[in-house]
Amino acid sequence: VQLQASGGGLVQAGGSLRLSCVASGCAFSSYAMGWFRQAPGEEREFVAAINWSGGSTDYADSVKGRFSISRDNAKNTAYLQMNSLKPEDTAVYYCAARSRREYDVGYLMDYWGKGTQVTVSS
Repeated sequence: VQLQASGGGLVQAGGSLRLSCVASGCAFSSYAMGWFRQAPGEEREFVAAINWSGGSTDYADSVKGRFSISRDNAKNTAYLQMNSLKPEDTAVYYCAARSRREYDVGYLMDYWGKGTQVTVSS
């Protein structure tokens, strides 16, 4: 399974970015997907998760109401729409996949992609 994230960049506070994660080598439509992030000197943290159909999503409290996770199974792609970005959102963002249709309470994932840098200037 390969996961390729893209869409990161430098944006001013209050701006928006959309991250994409293209999956290959897996039955994407049967996998739950997630986004995580890691800021310098910090541990990696959960951001958002989506089940196989897109019918169930979950978010970290810090991004609720600002970020939106979605997926297009026909394109083997998951997305993270990030609005009203804050400097504290600056991190490397990783997409991940779970070889189950549903994510679990601990957001455990089986596969990880390389990250994409998001930098929010104040």
